[in-house]
Amino acid sequence: MGRASDPAKDAEADDVRFGQAFVTDIWHFAALSTELRPGRPIRREMLGQPILLARDKAGALMALRDICPHRAAPLSAGTLVTEADGATSIACPYHGWRFGPDGRCRAIPSLTPDQTVDAGRIAAAAFPIAESQGLVYVWLPGPGRTAPDPIPDLPVFPGLTARGARLVESQVFETHMDHAVVGLMDPAHGPYVHRQWWWRPDGSAHAKDKAFGPVEAGFAMLPHQPSSNSLAYRLLGGAPVTEIVFRLPGLRFEHVKVGRRELVALTCLTPESETRTRITQILWSDHPVFALARPLVRWAARRFLSQDGAMVNLQNANLPFGPGFIWIDDADRQARWYQALKREWVASRREGRPFTNPVAPTRLRWTS
Repeated sequence: MGRASDPAKDAEADDVRFGQAFVTDIWHFAALSTELRPGRPIRREMLGQPILLARDKAGALMALRDICPHRAAPLSAGTLVTEADGATSIACPYHGWRFGPDGRCRAIPSLTPDQTVDAGRIAAAAFPIAESQGLVYVWLPGPGRTAPDPIPDLPVFPGLTARGARLVESQVFETHMDHAVVGLMDPAHGPYVHRQWWWRPDGSAHAKDKAFGPVEAGFAMLPHQPSSNSLAYRLLGGAPVTEIVFRLPGLRFEHVKVGRRELVALTCLTPESETRTRITQILWSDHPVFALARPLVRWAARRFLSQDGAMVNLQNANLPFGPGFIWIDDADRQARWYQALKREWVASRREGRPFTNPVAPTRLRWTS
């Protein structure tokens, strides 16, 4: 029989309350590699702070707090310049102050030769930045902490290729990261939020029984055949087998194999602020259906995101009243795992010890 839990009690430990904290000291998805064109900085908001992302002509990346320490102009509105030593700096658009990838000020053009301001003592916060499989990540440390040395490897997802994505869709949900993550992994909302003839037709809900196990910084729904009431999978033909992985801070990865063909769907959740979360869906595939039905697939992806966004907006109407939440087994077990993973991640960083995955292998059953 399903067991209800009190999330207030579950989340009291380690002072990590649902909907009130972010996962830090970890790589956060920031942008697609193709979004960072050489010499064209862009601005992102992550964990409540503006961040400049840029690539120089040699392909090197930089990530700085997007606020000039002089007069608060956004550095991302400036220009990348090459210093005399060949290094790249970003020149502030307001007064031309230049900052290198380490955040240190390289030059203050308004100074005269006899003025002795030590520009090197002035800095904008710099963040580790790296890319893999066409994705750019920024390491965001917790308050008062810096990135470890050596810094952990980036996430790697099997099946992703350098050929480029077939589809990219992005929206901003007006909600805290926790609510967006729980909505992403919720297995029971499909027949209600995503009810449509081509996905979950009326009356098609039935019992599901899936095996789960721990993975690095998360958990996986182990390889299985997709549910028979998910009609869109039939477009792939054959006998598709899928594995769905979630890992902190907010990465959902689905790897579908149909014979020699593959479909990879990656959803990246990036917390912009306490009330905004960016959702980016990326699809790669060598399946011919994507060449033939790309407009339809794009429309379906947008519709899915819009439906989830509309439900978030409905939920937002009641969140200011401080409602409690009820989590039941087995349908809400993944949501509870997320909360446990998050608490353990924060505790392990605070205590300076290795992360211990709290998820154990099990089978979950629900109706959807």
